Amino acid sequence: MFEEMKIRHLLGFTLLVSIVTITFLVLLSASEPIVDITLQLIIYVIVPVLFFRYHFKKQQMSVKDVVFVKDVKRLIPSILGLVVLSIAFSLSVFWFQLFALMPFAPGLVDFFLEALPMPENPWYLAFTIISIAIIAPIAEEFIFRGVLLKRMIAKTSMWTGIVISSVLFGILHADIIGAFIFGVVASLLYIKTNNLFVPILLHLFNNSIAMIWTFIAPTWPSWAVMENSDIYTEALPNTIVLVISSILMGRVVLRLARGVKEKQVI
Repeated sequence: MFEEMKIRHLLGFTLLVSIVTITFLVLLSASEPIVDITLQLIIYVIVPVLFFRYHFKKQQMSVKDVVFVKDVKRLIPSILGLVVLSIAFSLSVFWFQLFALMPFAPGLVDFFLEALPMPENPWYLAFTIISIAIIAPIAEEFIFRGVLLKRMIAKTSMWTGIVISSVLFGILHADIIGAFIFGVVASLLYIKTNNLFVPILLHLFNNSIAMIWTFIAPTWPSWAVMENSDIYTEALPNTIVLVISSILMGRVVLRLARGVKEKQVI
């Protein structure tokens, strides 16, 4: 059903609503938190809900046809294992990106390592956490593993669709390589199970653990805490984690890809 949804319509609708809303907020001299919260709600909630509701109704289908809990419980241990592996790979490959950039683009490294200011307003902070941990993962899976993946597969081939949708997903994240591989795994999980709830869970667990880590144990493990001076001093542990996680992630992708050609995405 996702192949009937045109990507340009989704992007155009999002852009139109965002421009109109920003203009309205500027005229009202809205504060930065209000603008940020409003735009997040537009991109991750309002536009997706309206867009997908229209198409589901048009095709006489229900969200339950693509998102369901049946047989998912038995997959939770594997999903949690994938999350741990994905985080280890992402942290170490992010270090490698910085290590490669440091000799000729130290300014870019500083930009990537610049700490994002946490909102001081408790309500704004709570919304930010909920948005990153819950709202964004659900919306992004519908958009990237739903519309983008399915449309690209319909127009090209299965692997081309997986690569293109995962590249676009990676570009929107600071950790491009890690996010790209995450996108590949999430795509294969969806194709393998015909259930969008599986990659949604993977994404929810991944972002939720990242949020918990940020607030409870921000300095652990020490090798993953990146500052400019750590790029070389923490080279050995990061290299070890990168090699091991890369091998394991490669095995995961190959295992998920086994026999996947016969599968059909809803």
